[in-house]
Amino acid sequence: MNKYLQVAISISVVVCQLNANAQKYYPAEVQYSYRQVTKQETSDSAVLNFLKPYRDSMQKAMSKVIGFATVTLYQKQPECPLGNFLADAMKTMGEKKFGKKIDVALVNYGGSRAYIPKGEITLQNVFDLMPYDNLVILQEVKGNVLKKFLDYAANKGNWSVSGAKFQVKDRKADSIYINGQLLDEAATYIVANTDYVIRGGSDNQTLLKDIPQVSVGYLFRDAITEYIEQFTKQGKPVTAAIERRVVNADQ
Repeated sequence: MNKYLQVAISISVVVCQLNANAQKYYPAEVQYSYRQVTKQETSDSAVLNFLKPYRDSMQKAMSKVIGFATVTLYQKQPECPLGNFLADAMKTMGEKKFGKKIDVALVNYGGSRAYIPKGEITLQNVFDLMPYDNLVILQEVKGNVLKKFLDYAANKGNWSVSGAKFQVKDRKADSIYINGQLLDEAATYIVANTDYVIRGGSDNQTLLKDIPQVSVGYLFRDAITEYIEQFTKQGKPVTAAIERRVVNADQ
């Protein structure tokens, strides 16, 4: 696949006299052309030398080992070890960061872009897994709305959950348990999610969009990193398993 570098060729400006003591400049015209970047292009040694300290520093930071996994944590629907791990990370670290009990944490299936490999886990692995700057958000969600959202998730092939268990029946969520109790559609639950999902995600769904949100600027990627580091501080390897949190009754 060809890549192109957009290069500004010339810029002309006009001067606007705002007052007797100051001038403000505005671009009047911008001209540019496209230049194809190929393997035949020569490297600019000055630019490479300028960037080298930053590149080396970044590579050193990304190669930092933050944990160890005894098995590969992979992704699969309707339930998988990686999904359970991520949902648990959101719930556990979210409770610490927000200082309140979270009833349910939800992680969309397409939100993770890699897996956690068996062996040493580096910061680079976490960035590969979660390259987006998605924030962890809390909402107070009525049980009937939560039921509709879980129906939506079930219809999509299901997402990962922590604090909840249910069956997927006729592509809807059935026999939903929250904290070991049947879902009460009249009750209010504290739900953790990402700002991306709440805004509508890839499908522009609006089930949670108008519900008040609580944010402390906590990146989901940081929650994953700190959750892994928590295992390491306790002298434990990172692990997760299928726990029948979601059972597909349609199969």
